[in-house]
Amino acid sequence: MKLRFATLAAAAPLLLAVTTHAGAAAPTPAAVLTAYADIAAAGYADAHAAAKKLQAAIDTLIAKPSDKTLAAARGAWVAARPSYQQTEAFRFGNKIVDDWEGKVNAWPLDEGLIDYVAGEYGGESPENELYAANVIANTSLKVGPDTLDTRVIDAALLEKLHEAGGVEANVAIGYHAIEFLLWGQDLNGTGPGAGNRPATDFDTNACTGGNCDRRAQYLKVVTAMLVDQLKTMADAWAAKGKARAEVTKGDGKAGLTAIFTGLGSLSYGELAGERMKLGLLLNDPEEEHDCFSDNTHNSHFYDAIGIRNVYFGTYTRTDGQALKGPSVSDLVRAKAPDNDAAVRKALDVTVAKMTALKERAEKVERYDQMIGQGNTEGNAVVQAAIDALIAQSKELERAMAVLGIEGVAFEGSDSLDAPGKIHKK
Repeated sequence: MKLRFATLAAAAPLLLAVTTHAGAAAPTPAAVLTAYADIAAAGYADAHAAAKKLQAAIDTLIAKPSDKTLAAARGAWVAARPSYQQTEAFRFGNKIVDDWEGKVNAWPLDEGLIDYVAGEYGGESPENELYAANVIANTSLKVGPDTLDTRVIDAALLEKLHEAGGVEANVAIGYHAIEFLLWGQDLNGTGPGAGNRPATDFDTNACTGGNCDRRAQYLKVVTAMLVDQLKTMADAWAAKGKARAEVTKGDGKAGLTAIFTGLGSLSYGELAGERMKLGLLLNDPEEEHDCFSDNTHNSHFYDAIGIRNVYFGTYTRTDGQALKGPSVSDLVRAKAPDNDAAVRKALDVTVAKMTALKERAEKVERYDQMIGQGNTEGNAVVQAAIDALIAQSKELERAMAVLGIEGVAFEGSDSLDAPGKIHKK
């Protein structure tokens, strides 16, 4: 699943100081990396602010459960996603981000770990002993040889449950755990409709689903943890933060490598492969990113926008403030204008294909329906976006060669590199 997308050989030394083809000085790597860190800081700060709004909506839902307050909490969750998704371009190349990311956006998850599930979900899995453990309904759980006391649902407990037993599908925290608690399972397969959890699942006076007090507590705790995690990463990219210091240190070689590693890996192996092609090959709605809310089209779209932001050195904040700084595009254009133009064109094509996918999801059918077996037109819209992502990955590879960046391996995916290994369930 982690095959690599090999980079082109590059004979030229790393570009540390260049002059444009017209004779004007190009930005220094230090200036590019400072702008990169500024965009990261702004993006994570926006994600943190949006999560705080989500927290406020969830607090209202818990205090006064109703269809109205549940809809508002769901709306706040959807509104919180664009700012975060645009930060995913800072993953892969930055170890600090990669080590942290699983605490906020891990997926897919075995939701039976958290709460009740429909009968067709199944009661056990040979790969995961906690597949249907339902911590909300139980005050103790068996985890390997140990018995875990789950009477008190707090951050310490959820941290222990997250990826318990070394199983990545045991996702106990982050956006998608919150998503599941707000929507419940999407039982529609590739038919229309998202999850449909009732507001009374949080109502201790008219409880449905059982354990409404514990479900509300879980939701409250997991949301507070998300807010705290996003604050941690916003601080890491601030003026004296560790992530900023790491990416801007030295002569700029490591920092520029981090930028392209993040752009290429998100574009190729992660987004084109694991998040899109895999689900399309399997025609499996369980492989869509925001599978409970049917918000996947937005998550994919804003990932693509995040990649373009980083290459261009731009970001539009939630409040409308536009940031612009020196970029790797400037460095590539100074050395080889045609290569920069090719990257720009590829990025534009990707955004156009993602826009078409997003518009279809909003007007015709949701993403899980698009990847359904036999949906020729929907499948083609998804495949067109995948093809564009692959093409832009190749242009990013060529841009790296222009700058003399060698030895970079983009994240891969069996769905792209070895599709014969992918088997339908």
